[in-house]
Amino acid sequence: MQFKDLNLIEPIQLALKKSGYIEPTPIQSQAIPHLLLGKDLLGCAQTGTGKTAAFALPILNHLATTKSSVQPKNVQVLVLTPTRELALQIYESFETYGAGLRLKTAVVFGGVGQGPQVKAVAGGVDILVATPGRLLDLISQNHINIRNLKTFVLDEADRMLDMGFIRDIQKVLTMIPKQRQTLFFSATMPNDILKLANSMLTNPIKVEVTPVSSTAEKIDQRVMYVEKSQKKDLLRFVLNDPNLKRVIVFTRTKHGANRVSELLTKNRVPSEAIHGNKSQNARQRALDAFKEGKIRVLIATDIAARGIDVDGISHVINYEVPNVAESYVHRIGRTARAGAEGSAISFCDAEERSFIRDIEKLIGQAIPVDHDHPYHSVQVENARVMSSGKAKALIEAGNRSGGSHHRHRSHAGPSRPKPKPHGSASLGGGQTKDATGRPEVGPVPKKPKRSFFGFRK
Repeated sequence: MQFKDLNLIEPIQLALKKSGYIEPTPIQSQAIPHLLLGKDLLGCAQTGTGKTAAFALPILNHLATTKSSVQPKNVQVLVLTPTRELALQIYESFETYGAGLRLKTAVVFGGVGQGPQVKAVAGGVDILVATPGRLLDLISQNHINIRNLKTFVLDEADRMLDMGFIRDIQKVLTMIPKQRQTLFFSATMPNDILKLANSMLTNPIKVEVTPVSSTAEKIDQRVMYVEKSQKKDLLRFVLNDPNLKRVIVFTRTKHGANRVSELLTKNRVPSEAIHGNKSQNARQRALDAFKEGKIRVLIATDIAARGIDVDGISHVINYEVPNVAESYVHRIGRTARAGAEGSAISFCDAEERSFIRDIEKLIGQAIPVDHDHPYHSVQVENARVMSSGKAKALIEAGNRSGGSHHRHRSHAGPSRPKPKPHGSASLGGGQTKDATGRPEVGPVPKKPKRSFFGFRK
């Protein structure tokens, strides 16, 4: 199937062709025909699957063909999303796909002055992309009216709940008409998310693509066991490889992101950190510099993981292994996008061993261990795996104290760098490659996966 086979109007077809889009992704081909008919949708899909276009294209098509006028301060379509970065990217997608249409789109989010946003919505807008807090602020000030809404899109619902937006969502639901089209997207479908979805949707079409328990097949995953005190040395070593052209380094905390950024700056590696303490302008400047290739490395926290939609990311490095298994999938999903290949490397210390175990259980496969780097720690690899609860408590305590407590110290001391193997191809000093140029790893056993809607994949 190609986009030309879908019942989309000519201006949208031209915009897609201009952007180089020929074939729809699975979620687009499955969702768009139903959404064009005005159906509600329950979509299980993570970022990188093309879900923005899956809802943006039929929404634009409907608005352009109905040509209904919008009153001052009113909104026809509301897209609610958890982060500022994601809101901006969704807004830009609507602008791109709707370039040939006379529709008005606006975006509102916190962290910046509200003046320009108030002005943008004053005359009424066809499509509003918003984060919950700023939306409710502007509604309370009588700058926005959503009581005449026709279509409501809730994006990243599980992330919304993780970030504590459930009450804001419930407030929004009391303000919008009961008779509406509702599109509900979530990367995971636990019971609380399904309960929320059932309260919002009417006979929805269910579409599931790339569930969170699966990872992109083209992502080369590996774990490097290392003493916590030597992670910074390992990072410098790994980044010596010129094949790491565009890299995201993930940390658990904002302070951790800042420390990694300072480390890379001292080592003259072009990089920027992006997290919740940064101003919106600073975050956007960092993202733009990363997209344009002005910086090679972007350091980010999980709060920003789903808001980063940049093509050509060659590697994701988990400088700190996430203590929530689902976050691992979202992190590494930043690479291998749009059919490209990518690599994900996790630096694991003794306190994080249980997190790797949880991740492997979630994704249904073992992550190959990369022994062939100069900071490999046998002590960490052979350390007894503590329970996830105890491990998380240690990590959280260390985060609160700035990382000064609860550090693992092997009685045998830290592992020493190994000499570079003679005659081997290396990634800047010691990591052997196979004939394809990839690190030598063993086979990765896979288990059958079960979909969130109950069907075996």
